[in-house]
Amino acid sequence: MIEIIGIRFRNAGKIYYFAPNGITAVPNQKVIVQTVRGMEIGTVVLGNKEIDESETIKDLSPVLRAATEEDLKRDAENREKEKKAFDICTEKIKKHQLDMKLINVEYTFDCSKIIFYFVAEGRVDFRELVKDLAGVFKTRIELRQIGVRDQTKAVAGLGLCGRKVCCAAFLTDFDQITVKMAKDQGLSSSPQKISGPCGKLICCLAYEQKAYEAEYKELPRMGSYVRTPNGCGTVCEVSALKQGVRVRLEDKPDETPVFYKKEELSDPNEPPISNPQPVEAAAPAEAEREKEREREPQKQPQVQQKPRNKKKHFYNKNRKPQQKKENNGQNKQ
Repeated sequence: MIEIIGIRFRNAGKIYYFAPNGITAVPNQKVIVQTVRGMEIGTVVLGNKEIDESETIKDLSPVLRAATEEDLKRDAENREKEKKAFDICTEKIKKHQLDMKLINVEYTFDCSKIIFYFVAEGRVDFRELVKDLAGVFKTRIELRQIGVRDQTKAVAGLGLCGRKVCCAAFLTDFDQITVKMAKDQGLSSSPQKISGPCGKLICCLAYEQKAYEAEYKELPRMGSYVRTPNGCGTVCEVSALKQGVRVRLEDKPDETPVFYKKEELSDPNEPPISNPQPVEAAAPAEAEREKEREREPQKQPQVQQKPRNKKKHFYNKNRKPQQKKENNGQNKQ
């Protein structure tokens, strides 16, 4: 087992794990750590926790110290420097007439590096820009191109629902979103209605996709032939939320399709459903009937006499006279 703590450097950013180095950290506490970019200040989001060594990398960077008042003051000064660096870089971009848009600026805690985030449609030759910025700030300069989704995450804004966009509020990673998700959930396929401020498909389409996929596995597909309590028909609408389908009956093709729950449907090759109620519901009633039969006194079965067939009786009655006629005929001979 190995002890770790989780630290986040930006709002709604990824969580990175570090070795506590003897420090007992609590959530929302500021700490100083050593990263690949240099010394940085981060916020603890996961306190001291022991996990299996196989679940994380072996060599974790240690936490240097808990942030002091001086560290917090220095971090606030860096935030002010970032605003000034943003204005300076914007002027330099205009000077060099580069087709790029500056989005954000970050200072490392020890001011050993400044990172400029920008967006552009294609590749940009910013070598001269880097030289000018290095001459102004006298430190290492890094220009990093990001996508439109990262731009929205950094700038934030309001989504179609009227709330803060999910990527800037709590999302740490971007999932792959497809138009098929909107179709499965019965949403409009118009890009204007299912696209966010970034111009891409809204991330919230992935939140309920697994639930829809699990429900569709238990429902018949569109256009399939099914048997219902009212007869066979074709599925013309599938509703995962209502857990049922609308069926156009073949005996009534001109009428409005009827909605049926998935429990009422069966394969057309099986016998028709005469009673859609479950068999378990009828079992107690059948058991009560058996008890009543046992309580009743047993009576000897009486043999019921079948009513005589008049036609048959009429036929037997005339049988002897017919013989007499035959005998009379013989006597005459």
